[in-house]
Amino acid sequence: MKRVFIIHGYGADSESNWFPWLKEQLEERGFVVQVPSLPNTDFPIIKEWVSALSKLIGKPDEDTYLVGHSLGCQVIMRYLERANAKVGGILFVACPLTTNRMLMQEEQEILGPWLTTPINFDKVKNSANKIISIFSDNDPLVPLDDGRTLKDKLNSKIVILKHKGHIMDFVCPPVLEEFLKLANQ
Repeated sequence: MKRVFIIHGYGADSESNWFPWLKEQLEERGFVVQVPSLPNTDFPIIKEWVSALSKLIGKPDEDTYLVGHSLGCQVIMRYLERANAKVGGILFVACPLTTNRMLMQEEQEILGPWLTTPINFDKVKNSANKIISIFSDNDPLVPLDDGRTLKDKLNSKIVILKHKGHIMDFVCPPVLEEFLKLANQ
């Protein structure tokens, strides 16, 4: 049984963006899909979000697939640093490692730890059979250089969409298409 966990980012929840649509599309194809709402979405704390994801997933294996949007990508990486298990694949969508803009004081307090706490990319890379990352060429928050970093450090395939901003549409066929490649469907 292939399980999929779709992980939202800062300020979002399980009903945001393309998450419900992707869940429905994958369930129609036989996947078991969960889209949790992580705690304190407006003030995400690394330890809390990683703990919530760990409890949700239980024991990951090569039939486990992780999809993250925005800060949800970081949650996945930080979870995999500690999981000591191999998953079938990871799909990152608009994955921030840095930011395109100056952060306001409140944003700096919230996002600062996420952007400055190091990630063990080797552990993340070794924890997945395949990694695909999707970016937009006009994302106001996430620079394309973050895609280059993921390609270099995680050996991630990079897909660049045209004019999709932070990739927050309610329907996003490229996300489904890349996920199906990831899961060999």
